[in-house]
Amino acid sequence: MIWQDLVFLCGSVFSLCVLLPTLRDASARVPLGTALPSACIGLVYGTTFFTLGMTMSAVGSTAAATMWSLIALMRSPHRFNPTDGAAARAATTDTTRSSNDASGYTAHAD
Repeated sequence: MIWQDLVFLCGSVFSLCVLLPTLRDASARVPLGTALPSACIGLVYGTTFFTLGMTMSAVGSTAAATMWSLIALMRSPHRFNPTDGAAARAATTDTTRSSNDASGYTAHAD
């Protein structure tokens, strides 16, 4: 084991510890423009470390990339995220609109 491998692993573990509260906080919002590039960079680093024989660094970087991917999926506002406020509002609006249509109520601007 080379000491650099351990240093990079420690950095990745620190990243995981720092990112975990963001993943656990349901109200957290991280832009896709931050989360997706970070996930891609972590994956590239993990691949690079693996090809250099730095297995611990590769595992750590891949774990950080996975964490960023989960944050992008669960904590970024996008139309496919059911926990996102915009998606929830759209679902509520559709439900309200449907119930108003069923009751015969229509709102018209005159």
